[in-house]
Amino acid sequence: MADESSNWLNPFESIDLNIAGRSDGIKQWAIDHREAIQPFKFFFDGLIQGIERTFHAVPPLIMLFVIVLIAWQAAGRRTAVYVAVALTVLGLLSPEAWPLAMTTLAIVVAAVVLAVAIGLPLGILAGKSDRFEALLRPVLDTMQTIPAFVYLVPVVMLIGIGNVAGVLVTIIFSLAPLIRLTSLGIRSVNQSVVEAARAFGATPAQIMFKVELPMATPTIFAGLNQTIMLSLSMVVIASMISVRGLGNEVLRAMGRLDAGKAIVGGLGIVMLAIVLDRITQGLGRSGREKGHRNWWRTGPIGLVVQLIDRKK
Repeated sequence: MADESSNWLNPFESIDLNIAGRSDGIKQWAIDHREAIQPFKFFFDGLIQGIERTFHAVPPLIMLFVIVLIAWQAAGRRTAVYVAVALTVLGLLSPEAWPLAMTTLAIVVAAVVLAVAIGLPLGILAGKSDRFEALLRPVLDTMQTIPAFVYLVPVVMLIGIGNVAGVLVTIIFSLAPLIRLTSLGIRSVNQSVVEAARAFGATPAQIMFKVELPMATPTIFAGLNQTIMLSLSMVVIASMISVRGLGNEVLRAMGRLDAGKAIVGGLGIVMLAIVLDRITQGLGRSGREKGHRNWWRTGPIGLVVQLIDRKK
């Protein structure tokens, strides 16, 4: 009688749907269809290697100067000084820190570029269609709540280990905030402005590119900022599948209990995060917040324009 009562109160111990066994068939499916994925793998690999070779080909001081100029243009002189200090500290951490940082930066840039190419159109569609947004919401909830380690298993089965698998895992892990905040930005646009543009004869494409997207830019860049930060947070986890860079340095240091190298790798990731965070925050500010209506009137480009105007 006690056993029957126990089974009635706890039916889960006597019911086995064999989900684990059935899910194991996905592994065989992935192995059988791995050849179909190879063209995509070659594309991603070419993109990553192209960016990585470019970053490594540029001398460190020139790369530092270029990034500082970008920060100055995007966020002002104070941020440019801040970025210059962060990159200098990064380079002085160890002789290997700068090359490893460039590898990590290449992986993050490739992941973010592909995430924007995927997430921006999906976010715009979600902002325009309630039905599509409702359909997409549970998918995004799942992407944001699944532990990061879980992403590694299916990607490794399909792609194998290496930088390509790391970029794909990073894209999946960091894509949701960009889609959500792009949709939020489009939905937050003042509808009276849209109606005014429509009344003056603007086409849907003109309303999208000249009204809605410019007004939603700060929110979209907030999503981009979150995507970049999540990409960097995935660097250490992705190093478990042989992704090179600072994350791999941290992982190897943990395996050897080498606190020095772990600190160097960790601080390098922090410096990169600070640099990318400040630049994207600066890009998200509107021209009015910067005190200028046109972006080419600020930063180093604005300085060049002023010099050209004076010569005229």
